[in-house]
Amino acid sequence: MAEGITRITVKGFKSIADECSIEIRPLTILAGANSSGKSSIMQPILMMKQTLEAPYDPGSLLINGPNVRFTSAEQFLSRMDGEVMGKFSMGLEVKSSLSFNETFINKPQSGMGIDEISYNDDEGITILWPEMTTEEIMAAYPQWGEVCLEDSPNNLLRIERNRCFLELKLFNISEVPFSGATGLGSIFSNAILSLIHVPALRGNPERNYKKTSVGPMFPGTFEIYAASIIHHWQATEDTRLNDLGTALERLGLTWKVRSKKVDDVSVEVMVGRFIHETNGNSKDLVSIADVGFGISQILPVIVALLTAEPGQLVYIEQPEIHLHPLAQTAMAQILADAANRGVKVVAETHSSLLLLGIQSLVAEGKLSPDKVKLHWFKRRAEDGVTEVSSADLDKAGAFGDWPEDFSSAEMDADARYIHAAEARLESN
Repeated sequence: MAEGITRITVKGFKSIADECSIEIRPLTILAGANSSGKSSIMQPILMMKQTLEAPYDPGSLLINGPNVRFTSAEQFLSRMDGEVMGKFSMGLEVKSSLSFNETFINKPQSGMGIDEISYNDDEGITILWPEMTTEEIMAAYPQWGEVCLEDSPNNLLRIERNRCFLELKLFNISEVPFSGATGLGSIFSNAILSLIHVPALRGNPERNYKKTSVGPMFPGTFEIYAASIIHHWQATEDTRLNDLGTALERLGLTWKVRSKKVDDVSVEVMVGRFIHETNGNSKDLVSIADVGFGISQILPVIVALLTAEPGQLVYIEQPEIHLHPLAQTAMAQILADAANRGVKVVAETHSSLLLLGIQSLVAEGKLSPDKVKLHWFKRRAEDGVTEVSSADLDKAGAFGDWPEDFSSAEMDADARYIHAAEARLESN
C-alpha cells in the first residue's frame, strides 16, 4: 500500500456529467464554491467502500449507508437537457500502474447494477460484463481459454459478481470455482477498504464514547473510532498520543488529551483545560464535553492523520470547520506532517488561509511542491456541469493558472469596507 490510490475518475455523477479526473498526491486539495462538485468526485468511491463493508451482500452498489446517503438513483445520476442519465462511471488508479473503470447502470426494478468493468494492468486491458458467455470470454481472451482447457475440456469460464466488482472465474464440471482468472478486484477492494473518511459532520462531543476496534480498517466514518484509538495509545504508551497533544497545542486548543475507561463498553475523553503546559496543570483535565466545540471537531481529523499508514488515503471534509483563522493556517502543518510520512491526504476545503499555510510551508522548504496537487471545481454557467482546473505549486509556493475567486472574496470584502469607511469619513 506504499503508493496507494493515485487517481480518481468520475463521469455521470451529479454535476459531473462530463468525465473529470483528479490526480491524488500526498496532499491533495479540493476547493471551489458550494455545490461545485468537490464532494461528488469522492462520493462514488465512498459508495463502493460502504458496499464492500456491509455485513450482508447489498448488491452491486449500496447507495444508502454510513458514508453516503441516497434513497434513489435519480438523486445522484447526472441530468442532460432535463433528462436523468441512466448510467455513471468511476475509476481508480492504484500504484500508478493498475487501474479500473466501472460503469453502473440504473435498473428501475432492481436498483444499481454493473454494466461493464475494465481492468488495466501491465498485461493490457480486460473488459468484463455480467452476461459474458464462456465462448465470448475465450474469444476475447484466448490465453484464458488455454488455461480453461488445460486440465479438462469440461472446464468453463464464468463472470461472477463480488459486491461491486466483476471477476473472471474458472469452474470445473461440478460447477465449483477452483481458481480466479482475474485477481485485480481484490487489489482495488483493499485500497478502497483502507480509505479513512472524516466527514464534515462529526457529531456532538460526548461524555462517554463507545469502545471500538483500533484498526487497521475503519468501516463507516472515522469519528466513532477516535476515542478508542486515544485510549489504546495511552494504554500502550504510544508516542502518537504526545504527537496529538502537540498538534492540538499548535492549533491553540489544548496541550494534553487523555482517556479513562468508564466500563467495558465505553471510554471518556479528557483534555487539558489550558492551552499550554504550566507548573501544576498536568492533572487539570476536563471532559471534552465541557470545552469548546472546536476540539471535538478537530480531534478525529488529527487522530486519523496520525493513525494512517503510508499510502493510505484519508479523505477529510472541511478540516478547518469550527477553527479560528489562526488555527486554520496552523492546520496546514498538520496536514503536511502526514503527507511527509507518505499518507495520502485529500482535503476538501473552503479556507483560503489553509491554502496559504500550505503555500508558506512549500516556500519555507518544509513541504516539497511535488507532494501537493490543487484541484478547483467550478460549474459552467450555461449548463451547470462541473469542470476541474488543476495546478501545481512551484518552489516558492506559488501556483499558475487558478481561478481567482478562491481568494478574491476576502480581498473584495476588504475593499468594500475600505471604500465604505472612506466615503463615510468624507461625508462628515
